[in-house]
Amino acid sequence: MSSFFTEKLAAWYQANKRDLPWRRTDDPYKIWVSEIMLQQTRVETVIPYFRRFVEVFPTVFHLAAASQQQVLKCWEGLGYYSRGRNLHQAAKTVVEDFDGKIPSTHKEISKLKGIGPYSAAAILSIAFNRKYAVVDGNVIRVITRFYGIPDDIRKETTKKHVQELADDLIDGNNPGDFNQAVMELGALICTPKNPACHLCPVSQYCISLQRMETDVIPYKSPSKKIPHKEIAVGLIVNEKNELLIALRPNNSMLGGLWEFPGGKREQNETLQETVIRELKEELGVDVEIYSKFRDLKHTYSHFKITLHAFWCKIINGQPAPKSSQKLVWVGLEGVDHYPFPKANKTLLNSLKKMDDLNLKRFLE
Repeated sequence: MSSFFTEKLAAWYQANKRDLPWRRTDDPYKIWVSEIMLQQTRVETVIPYFRRFVEVFPTVFHLAAASQQQVLKCWEGLGYYSRGRNLHQAAKTVVEDFDGKIPSTHKEISKLKGIGPYSAAAILSIAFNRKYAVVDGNVIRVITRFYGIPDDIRKETTKKHVQELADDLIDGNNPGDFNQAVMELGALICTPKNPACHLCPVSQYCISLQRMETDVIPYKSPSKKIPHKEIAVGLIVNEKNELLIALRPNNSMLGGLWEFPGGKREQNETLQETVIRELKEELGVDVEIYSKFRDLKHTYSHFKITLHAFWCKIINGQPAPKSSQKLVWVGLEGVDHYPFPKANKTLLNSLKKMDDLNLKRFLE
């Protein structure tokens, strides 16, 4: 059955694979960048980011020489920013410890920041023709359906079983194409809902299809309810009509990105009280709240937020970075030089629609 799967899949892939920019190169650096970007992110979303990134940083030497702010600005909007920070740090390691050559062994490449089992297998197989099978969401779906595995895919035992099957199926002569083919099959044919089984090259021996169980395999136990957080931030304007922004610590979520100061609403606290407390804790200042600017909703991977932005004026103290790396006063014409998380970016886009007089009125 394994030879049938491998041969049919290879022929299908050669005839149907998408023309993607990272498939037009054999440069290990560019393949590495693409694999990091593709983690938990759709191909369609990654394409423009990949093109821009390799244009700005065409080699690992360019990436290693860049500042973290330059890297995060180029990554801005792609999400999961730790990937960008880790990629940048790993590029420095490659230049310093490997003379700019991407490691081609599992032991060495696994030492790089941000390289886990999946990334190592993908890069080694695609860039260096090493026989390592990748297992991601697409692969899990294809293999559990093909073999009719009803077990919960959240469990590590199920993932381990799928890995063993993938290791057995992989084509040792062309492991890179095999890995990409399985993922491509999952993305285009063996989709989560309404799979196009009539177009599948391996449907002849697909157990879940024979049992008419493609709607229940793979089985994924219900996830926990996604928590919701209320976040309140302060918009502070100085005499030069500049806004105060803060640089998040590198070891925090969204580390290395800029934001408006503020934080999470505590129990039995009004949003205005949240802003006053947070700005005292983060900046060491007392503020007076003028009015609300706007609210917006945003969803992260494990929680949702409603972001509330308030116009504030400092009435006592001088701002200091008590919980951030750095504070900067910046005009609206200069904010595009700074990388922001998406919710704060949305606030900025709203602010840009205002004129100077509208901003200055909050200083009167």
